[in-house]
Amino acid sequence: MAQGRIVKALSGFYYVENEDGIFQCRGRGNFRNRNITPLVGDNVHFEAENRTDGYVLEVFERKNELNRPPISNVDQAILVFSTEEPSFSSLLLDRFLVHVEAHDIEPIICLSKIDLLEENQKQIQAFEDDYRQLKYEVVSTSIFVEETIEKLRPYLQNKISVFAGQSGVGKSSLLNALRPELNIETAPISKSLGRGKHTTRHVELIPIDEGGYVADTPGFSALDFEGIEAEELTLFFPEMRKHINDCKFRGCTHVNEPKCVVREKVTSGEITSYRYEHYLQFFEEIKSQKRRY
Repeated sequence: MAQGRIVKALSGFYYVENEDGIFQCRGRGNFRNRNITPLVGDNVHFEAENRTDGYVLEVFERKNELNRPPISNVDQAILVFSTEEPSFSSLLLDRFLVHVEAHDIEPIICLSKIDLLEENQKQIQAFEDDYRQLKYEVVSTSIFVEETIEKLRPYLQNKISVFAGQSGVGKSSLLNALRPELNIETAPISKSLGRGKHTTRHVELIPIDEGGYVADTPGFSALDFEGIEAEELTLFFPEMRKHINDCKFRGCTHVNEPKCVVREKVTSGEITSYRYEHYLQFFEEIKSQKRRY
């Protein structure tokens, strides 16, 4: 048996890479019986008589996995958010941050299309400052400014990075700027809808010159909070997490409990009000999901 990593999954085939190249494989039938679906990023045992006729036999234990996009063993998520076209959304960014932190994936915030910034420049800079104060890495990029692309490269070195974000923010364009020979399909923003089309239709790990891989993933505009309990949501907001033992009541949800330190910090401005409002919205959304089930 050989070992390798699944670098692409498409139309029922798994493309497994090792030092001998890439092998097209199918999954063994017993995966279905064991409720296992091989994912891009999985380290596997496989056997193949030739490059196009192989079988994945065993999936090794994963350090993490995501459902949307379906990928495993990710080191970091490059969360791509455009400053314009479509407009920057801190609500959607915070939703992504909660999602990746809940899966123990390091987030890197990548602001794209900074060449389009005009009257909103000060507002975007304020957001940058807020997230940097929370110890998030923030990189501002434009595919038309080579030095901004060069600033992104060191973050990718020897990592498995997933590029994620809503449709039209420029994920595929950034990958094309990093590796022009990829020539990944891109599409313009819909003027009527204010969002992009889904140009990426499958998940694929792409090797880069810096070592490691990046994954271009299908764009999407919403994430649910499946697997996250309302009571643990505070763990994925670092400015709240550091006060986890400071409130009067143990297990404080920071919603309406008396002598809540987090709410005091919001009032004083130490915790930004928009981040707290997002927390409350996510908290209620998780509670509503639980009630439905």
